[in-house]
Amino acid sequence: MVISTLEDLVSFCDRAATCDAIAVDTEFLRERTYRPRLCLVQIATKTECVAIDPLAVTDLGPLADLMANRRVLKVFHACAQDMEVMYHRLGVLPKPMFDTQVAAAFLGMRMQVGYNAVVHAFCGVDLAKKESLTDWSRRPLTDEQVGYALDDVRYLIKVYYAMRDELAAKNREPWVRAELEPLARTEQYEVDRRQIYKRVKRITSCTRRQLAVARELAEWREKRAEKADIPRKWVMSDEVLLAICKRMPKTSEDFRRVRGTEQLSGRDVDAAMMAIERGMRCPADRLPPANHPHRTPSHETESVSDLMYALVRLISERSGVATAMIASREDLFGYIKHPERSRLSQGWRHELVGSQLDELLAGNIGLTVKDGTIEIL
Repeated sequence: MVISTLEDLVSFCDRAATCDAIAVDTEFLRERTYRPRLCLVQIATKTECVAIDPLAVTDLGPLADLMANRRVLKVFHACAQDMEVMYHRLGVLPKPMFDTQVAAAFLGMRMQVGYNAVVHAFCGVDLAKKESLTDWSRRPLTDEQVGYALDDVRYLIKVYYAMRDELAAKNREPWVRAELEPLARTEQYEVDRRQIYKRVKRITSCTRRQLAVARELAEWREKRAEKADIPRKWVMSDEVLLAICKRMPKTSEDFRRVRGTEQLSGRDVDAAMMAIERGMRCPADRLPPANHPHRTPSHETESVSDLMYALVRLISERSGVATAMIASREDLFGYIKHPERSRLSQGWRHELVGSQLDELLAGNIGLTVKDGTIEIL
């Protein structure tokens, strides 16, 4: 069922509002616009599957109300981009929500497992991939396109109920909720223009003065891209922005000598030069802090972290929680230096591995090899 009228949307949302959970997915394009353009919203309940056409139904108020309905759980797979596009298009963030990709990492599957693999594991179905590069903004949509899109939620709702039961049996529902909590914060999907410079590739190679220039120039780029509704890289790539920050040109002619600035208008160059000047004149006490990469750990620290990582992998294999979900190498280095600040000292991670890491670092337990496998002494 494709919903292309407000009347049908209202009717469906009224029915969906009586459900305890619905599966949600979106199709969007983001190659040519500042923010992703919502092209289709797929929703499944236990009894029906629909594709909502936001290019035909311009009033998405009923859908926004459904996404904000606290009595209905919204189930996604790899939710970040779907949450982002719905937040900016509908003005609300879907809550409460559940992510089957996150949950899968607590149920014996790898971190960031794909949707097809999850559907195969829980439903025994192999999904087609032939429409994965579809231009979802073109109309009319074919039956094949709609069917492909609906498959993304048709099985997702079934996966959720199976996962819910398995998580409850393992007492891991609180663990999943803890991991999902940051994904349900609105600030996760908002752009702080004064902080966006931190996302520029290789920005850690800059001095504090260069960072001040980057902060102003990246903010200007963000405003320019949003106003024109184009990707920020169309205004200026990260590579060009970084080169300008290191060069810190004082004239428009010097600015133009940086390859990759030829598409900018004279007005754009003037505005960019003003941003550069603001960064160069920033008082010393207001310069951004240096954000250099972490120093290479000592051989001793690396050896200890190797032993810790072996323990984490052993616990991962026994518990079925993905190793990458439990801890990264950086987490282990941080735990060695400042355990009180580490996320391994908190919540489900401490419950699962933190106490055993403490015992390992204290020398109270060890690891050995028996019959070709690692065991705890």
